[in-house]
Amino acid sequence: MPYPKNHHKMFLTCYTDTFNYGWHHVDLFVHDENDLEVNWVHWGVSADGPDAADKSLVTVEPKLERTGEWKHGLSESGLEYWTADAAWVD
Repeated sequence: MPYPKNHHKMFLTCYTDTFNYGWHHVDLFVHDENDLEVNWVHWGVSADGPDAADKSLVTVEPKLERTGEWKHGLSESGLEYWTADAAWVD
């Protein structure tokens, strides 16, 4: 479903290090009104999953807040992940 014109949707994604890469991280994705990715950034966290992602916002991006509940997912390759809507706060 397209977003309103000139509207960008932001959402967080965090993961379980299913394949033991040794890198725990959070991604912030930005999609345009056609749901195409226009930007993304990521940062390391101390642990996997939503709790660590939420804690990281306080120090890494204090003006970013999670605006929706974490939704659990599982990729075709077996990677466990969660996504949640996010927005900048004034």
